[in-house]
Amino acid sequence: MIMPLRVPLLALSAFLFGGATLLAAAFGAMPGMTDGAVASPDEGFGTPDRPQIIAHRGASGHAPEHTLAAYDLAVAMGADFLEPDLQMTADGVLVALHDATLDRTARGPADRCTGPGRERTLAEIRSCEVGSWFNERYPDRADPDFVGLPVPTLDELFERYGATVRWYPETKNPDERLPGQPSMEETLLALLDAHDLRDAAVERGQVLIQSFSPGSLRRIRELDPELPLVQLLRTGAVTAESLDQVLDEVATYAVGVGPNRALVDAAFMEAARERGLLVHPWTVNDPDEMDRLLALGVHGIFSDFPDALRERIDAVAAAPMDREPGTR
Repeated sequence: MIMPLRVPLLALSAFLFGGATLLAAAFGAMPGMTDGAVASPDEGFGTPDRPQIIAHRGASGHAPEHTLAAYDLAVAMGADFLEPDLQMTADGVLVALHDATLDRTARGPADRCTGPGRERTLAEIRSCEVGSWFNERYPDRADPDFVGLPVPTLDELFERYGATVRWYPETKNPDERLPGQPSMEETLLALLDAHDLRDAAVERGQVLIQSFSPGSLRRIRELDPELPLVQLLRTGAVTAESLDQVLDEVATYAVGVGPNRALVDAAFMEAARERGLLVHPWTVNDPDEMDRLLALGVHGIFSDFPDALRERIDAVAAAPMDREPGTR
């Protein structure tokens, strides 16, 4: 079992007010950490020998998901990618929020902090805080400094970290727009341009864009055929009989798949390799499951605990385990 990290007050002050550099100082050297920077872009999107650590909603096992606290902590832990789930507000702003509704994580006035996020303006969502729920659900990891943390916009995240990290944004509910709302895909690409990240995505592997929606990924491909895309897969999306057909289709528009971890076995990996597809399973928090997937030769793993995943990857590197044939 992964033990939750107890974040000291100095570290909290660092990530709330000083960013990743001060957070690093508060924690001291951490496994795989290089002054708050992630792996160099020329390492690509992961290999079986150098799988990528994808911080699922930030270091969301240690701090409230999709907050600067969680993202700062993920950077300090040496995550290779930060994952912001994207929802669009009623006034067309992309925010880092997993659920379609505010009910689970937002606290504040009921007329502003409940219901579909796409029906609330940014100002309304800003009147909510998204830290208290974490303390309520995980009392052993609770910290009063989490109370009051706001929902960040994607623009703010890009401004804070820029090209010092790699990005793995997900378009959430991209087809559920209100009349007059801009396209989520066009808005995302405009923000990549504004922060000089679109060219970096192509030239240096700075960005992977993911979605459960094939339509959303195809729209992005139409807007920019060179941007690397990853098709997310739920357990019901693939069977042994449909695996080849599904991956054949995905390979026409994406560079990889992000399957539920339960889908990944030797047959899945072989089918993906035959098509040259990356495999980044989600969401993996159990060390034994991490080891199983690393042995299969996945290219990266989504985890709420990037520090624990780093430990497993480093352990494998120090004492290589037997892999499935053909994974190296």
